[in-house]
Amino acid sequence: MPPHAYIPGKTPRHPEGWFDAITQSVPKDALPDDLEATQAWAAGLAYFQAGYFWECHEVLEAVWMQTPEGSTERALVQAVIQLANARLKLKMNRPKATLKLCDIVHKHLLSCSGKTLILGLDPEMIANCCKQTEKSAKSQLD
Repeated sequence: MPPHAYIPGKTPRHPEGWFDAITQSVPKDALPDDLEATQAWAAGLAYFQAGYFWECHEVLEAVWMQTPEGSTERALVQAVIQLANARLKLKMNRPKATLKLCDIVHKHLLSCSGKTLILGLDPEMIANCCKQTEKSAKSQLD
């Protein structure tokens, strides 16, 4: 784990190249079925769970770049990245931005409907986390 979660305007940004070893774990010729086993996917999910939302986005972008256009894998990775962005905006007390990002998450998850696992992750779990994020954002607006 990085020494701290980066929150723009609140904490220092990580040094350039901090995540290079992790992002380079994604082979340029990786097939979608191979992405689940990469260090970047595992680290991205671990960062998300630990509240390192900016860091999650940073490493999952390498996974996203290797997903085929229009695939359920691409939609799911985009949903996780945007949910991480929404959670970061929530930490930054930007509830309107959080809600806009949650709408984007829901749109990506539409491409995943009917699937129980994509890259080892249940899209319904992401949808539920998004709903909790929306609830928290709405309470910030009150």
